[in-house]
Amino acid sequence: MATHPSTQPPTGMAPSARLGTGMMCPPRGTMPAWLEPYLPIVSRSQLFSGLGAREVPAVLGCLHPERRRYSQGEYVLRMGDSLHTVPLVVEGGVTVVQEDWWGNRNIQNRATAGETFAVAFALTPNMPLTVSAVAQEDTTIVMLGVTQMLTSCANACPFHMRLLQNLVGDVAQKNLQVMSKLSYLSERTTRGKLLAYLSAESRRAASPTFTIPYNRQQLADYLSVNRSAMCSELTHMAEDGLIRFNRNRFTLLAPAE
Repeated sequence: MATHPSTQPPTGMAPSARLGTGMMCPPRGTMPAWLEPYLPIVSRSQLFSGLGAREVPAVLGCLHPERRRYSQGEYVLRMGDSLHTVPLVVEGGVTVVQEDWWGNRNIQNRATAGETFAVAFALTPNMPLTVSAVAQEDTTIVMLGVTQMLTSCANACPFHMRLLQNLVGDVAQKNLQVMSKLSYLSERTTRGKLLAYLSAESRRAASPTFTIPYNRQQLADYLSVNRSAMCSELTHMAEDGLIRFNRNRFTLLAPAE
């Protein structure tokens, strides 16, 4: 079951830790102790890029982090909900999906340890979610206060501007991912979609051999194609000398002379 800690401030909390007008960050160094094991992953994330080893804990102390844990297959977010925090995966992985009335899924993207998801919805909290997020395995997520990211605190922490720049970069990167997916879906055939997607993954890995993050059903959902037809097309592409694959590991082959 998911753990949803209370968001109410503890009794007797100092005014400097409360939210609102004139918001102040907690004193530096007050990062929750439970975050310590996750610091290496958090530090490598896009959101904290460029911040030093001492700066990351200070920033985290400003963002009122909450830890939430989910079992494999459990919903992390549900379509129609509102989101007021930025979710950062620190263990496991999450798949962001769109679902219709009948439960058919269209995979939008995937977030693994060190990655955020649904950030655009956190930045527009009055807009209900049009996607859901599902834990692909046992997963731990740190929820970070978006208000604290967007508002300079009374401590005038020098890290907030860097954090805001990183947040903008994170959103831009996710928009590019959406554009890439649209380019795959614009292909008219299943083979065209597969070639476009596998070519992009090869470029991302800077190698003709790479591993994709999806199993066959997930890949079919991501490319909006029929799973059986897609598997058949993969076999034909291998027979035609275009690719070689074993499960989710692929190699793109050079055209025969």
